[in-house]
Amino acid sequence: MKTRSLLFVFVLISSLTFAQAKQNSDDAAIKKSLSYFMNSVMTKKIDQAVGYIYPKFFTVVPKEQMTQILNMTYNNPFMKIEVSNLKFGNIEKAELINGEYFSIAHYYFTMKCNMSSLNDDMKKQVNTMLEKRYGKNNVKYLSKEGIYTINTNMKACAVSKDRKNWKFVIVEKEYKPQLVKVLPKKVLDKI
Repeated sequence: MKTRSLLFVFVLISSLTFAQAKQNSDDAAIKKSLSYFMNSVMTKKIDQAVGYIYPKFFTVVPKEQMTQILNMTYNNPFMKIEVSNLKFGNIEKAELINGEYFSIAHYYFTMKCNMSSLNDDMKKQVNTMLEKRYGKNNVKYLSKEGIYTINTNMKACAVSKDRKNWKFVIVEKEYKPQLVKVLPKKVLDKI
């Protein structure tokens, strides 16, 4: 009887440990791919960054247009942007839907935007847009340098067929209408 009880406890602990290890390996793989994506953005390697975007997203925004948008944002001489301090929050359990795994990943980073070359009206418009997008408490303007410092709180949907190579789609409520064509309803309901 003791042997059976001991065997049962061993099997139970082993299965829980395996399930936890599987979850942790998904977390590690998602963090690794998301870090590569963000590092590509930070080093302004836009073509490389676009390679980490979930291919179905290009049915909504063509790949060439996405590349142009990212280039205009991160390689713009009038508005210099630096991204730093990438941190991860909760990464939800990967869920298999129609042959692909989906997980919502929460992450944070600091963005510095040098707006010194813009006129005052443009700075006001940018300030309004940034505060609306990231929240008033997360946006600070350093007038002497003409720099905005923004603390972001982002969510991305990580998608993979093999649980090793993950692609991403930024998932925010304002993008939900476009994402209907890209992500399953079960994932969209989490946004």
